[in-house]
Amino acid sequence: MRLPTTRAANLAPPDPNEQVWLIEGLWGARAVGIIGGQPKCYKTFLALDLAVAVASGTPCLRRFPTPRAGRVLLFAAEDALHIVRARLEGIAHAAAAEFQSLDIHVITAPVLRLDHQEHQQALQATVAELKPTLLVLDPLVRLHAIDENVAAEVAPLLAYLRRLQRLHQTAVALVHHARKGAAHERGGQALRGSSELHAWGDSNLYLRRQGQQLLLSIEHRAAQGADRVLLALKANPPALALEAIDQPSSDTAPIQPSCLSRVELLLADATTPLSQKQVREAVRMRTSDVSQALATLVADGRVFKSTAGYQLKR
Repeated sequence: MRLPTTRAANLAPPDPNEQVWLIEGLWGARAVGIIGGQPKCYKTFLALDLAVAVASGTPCLRRFPTPRAGRVLLFAAEDALHIVRARLEGIAHAAAAEFQSLDIHVITAPVLRLDHQEHQQALQATVAELKPTLLVLDPLVRLHAIDENVAAEVAPLLAYLRRLQRLHQTAVALVHHARKGAAHERGGQALRGSSELHAWGDSNLYLRRQGQQLLLSIEHRAAQGADRVLLALKANPPALALEAIDQPSSDTAPIQPSCLSRVELLLADATTPLSQKQVREAVRMRTSDVSQALATLVADGRVFKSTAGYQLKR
């Protein structure tokens, strides 16, 4: 039987009244996507900032406008509930939003497994009842027992979240880790696990450190993104929140990459193991600094040391 077709000109045009952005320039309306980055890059702070912005209608990161407020549903798998509250309250204070009035609902179940049918059904029932504008799940690694490197196992989990988004018209933000030793790679390519994760997202946000700087890259499937948005974690008790800040002026000396970053980048480009002397001569830094950087990278499991020298784990 022949598949139905129609001429492109006969397709329905976009609705001019339809909301394009959930957060302007940062997250599309009803978009699914990844908030990714290396450990200790404040991925959770960024995810919670999205939640506060959507729930309050205030600019995310004090820069990206939120057209209108909506309900948020959040599951934080790694943090105790009192820590979740404290972080949300601090971000709300930074955003000049009334914390008590925020329409953020936190799932208090101790475990949520998206690879278990009964847990999928429970989450879908919760979304159907609360009708959130945004669903935040943090982080992916605590939400399943599958092998993230196997596309055939990852794809059904992502397909479930896509169905949830389409059925209930909710945006989905999924926090996920980058691979160790992937600091030199582009954000999406640095994500841990199957490439299905990168391909799945409509809006993706990637955090990375460069020296002392924290940088945000923004990627969209159907809109222009942005690269190297400079962020800082600002503390002004009780406020503790990320904030987008202006880039240094051109007459300001740029911050140099740390010794650890330079050593890691060197090893990432090397095709054979390098001795400590070879590393030191290449990065042109003090022996003590290079020795400490190598020891840190080995302790973190990002670099392997053998009799032949040091080599980045791939």
